[in-house]
Amino acid sequence: MEKFKPILFYITLLLLISAICINASNYDYDLWARLIAGMGVIDGGHVLKQDFLSYTPTHIWYDHEYGSGIIFYLLLKLFGPYSLIIFEIILYFGIFFIITKVIKLRNPNIDIYNLLFYLFPIMALGENFNNPIRCHLFSFLLFTVFIYILELSRKGVNKLLFLIPFLIILWNNLHGGVIAGIGLLCMYIIGEILNKKPFKKYIIALTLSIPALIINPWGYNYIKFLLMANTMKRPDVAEWWGLFSKFHLFKQIPFKIFMAILLTTEIAAFFKSKSCKNINEWYIKLDKTKAIVLIGTLYLAILHVKLLPFFVIAGTCFVYEDLCKLYENIKIPKWIDTIVYTVFFFIITLSFLSKDISIPLNTQAYPVKELEFIKINNIKGKLLINFGLGSYASYKLYPQNLIFMDGRYEEVYYEGMVPLLKKFYLVNPYWNEVLEKFPPDLMVIEKYYPIYEVLSKSKTWCKIYEGELFAVFVKEKDKKNKYKIPSNDIEYYKKTLFETSIKFNKE
Repeated sequence: MEKFKPILFYITLLLLISAICINASNYDYDLWARLIAGMGVIDGGHVLKQDFLSYTPTHIWYDHEYGSGIIFYLLLKLFGPYSLIIFEIILYFGIFFIITKVIKLRNPNIDIYNLLFYLFPIMALGENFNNPIRCHLFSFLLFTVFIYILELSRKGVNKLLFLIPFLIILWNNLHGGVIAGIGLLCMYIIGEILNKKPFKKYIIALTLSIPALIINPWGYNYIKFLLMANTMKRPDVAEWWGLFSKFHLFKQIPFKIFMAILLTTEIAAFFKSKSCKNINEWYIKLDKTKAIVLIGTLYLAILHVKLLPFFVIAGTCFVYEDLCKLYENIKIPKWIDTIVYTVFFFIITLSFLSKDISIPLNTQAYPVKELEFIKINNIKGKLLINFGLGSYASYKLYPQNLIFMDGRYEEVYYEGMVPLLKKFYLVNPYWNEVLEKFPPDLMVIEKYYPIYEVLSKSKTWCKIYEGELFAVFVKEKDKKNKYKIPSNDIEYYKKTLFETSIKFNKE
């Protein structure tokens, strides 16, 4: 068992992550915009810098995820939709593989193969990784790589530090989360200064990394956009709300358990430290870099749930050894490992057997039939649909229909567009302002919003198709006597999910 434990550990970890990823019920709403951006580069031969999908005013398209879109579209084009799920598994596994290397690097004498411990961080990330492939996976993976390189440098091995500026270029062109890499460098500089350890090498890495941000399709202007995008408030996007906000108060439970375990571990480690006679001596021995990274990432996690994976990664890297030290004197029978692995394999097997492994398609989340209805009836014109669903609508209906807006948010649209849409959906005062400023020809509306009832009673608008959760409205004057009804065959929609009428020709 001991001889094969590393192999068994990584195989089980990979299977566990695979079981989580294949249970995702629907694709991320923004994937479709990413595929369109990737299509523009691969099929069109250039980075898309102007929006062509919307009928509302737009500015330069600063696509801080265009590199991710290229990879996603290439995978889809060459290997089909299942490759996106497999790629997510690879990235997800890569994060934890590197984490184990960081733990081993920090303390070569501890057993890094405690499978039960890794269950907590994996589950803590569950709600954030519940959609097959999202661009921010690249940021989480590269954040982990940065920790490994910086910890290696703290051990005196500096040869990989020269890679950081090049990784910044790669990261910057994959995802706007590159700011996390810059922030991590700053944390290490401050921490090593306080630790009274060599820190100039990190300043050099940072000094070379910041100018490297200019290497992108938009040049210097992109840096200004990046700073704006990473500091702007997003009060209408739930994943940017706080961990203890009203909406998330009883959500993200696995993460909150993980956070409690880590904080309890660090408190216990503090009181167990018998070698420190007083607080001053404890502070001298404290690893300030570790403390700064943990506190900084915890603050971000509490501030925005979208950023909590940074704390999960940092916490797993830095606290695992403290947890091991707490029970280092406890003799754990070897047969415990056998039981743990047996239970894990049973749960994983059950998960695979209970899941019909196929292309995720959730008609509760996407207006699949409603858009098919618009398409087969050739209902042209300006389409008003919720911004989260906008890119999917574009992917399925362009050029037949232009959208009001989509999840590209600050990348393309002017400030005030989301509040305008929110006011309309909730029927707040002046709710019809959006209809006056940007009049649509048709709408797809969720039935649980107040505006649905208003439109249903309207004499100007007419409901021409109604699904389980969505309805299609057109102006009364444009209503036809007869419409084709879309298929109810879910397999048809899975088969055609990634079909699009968008075409690019290389100039």
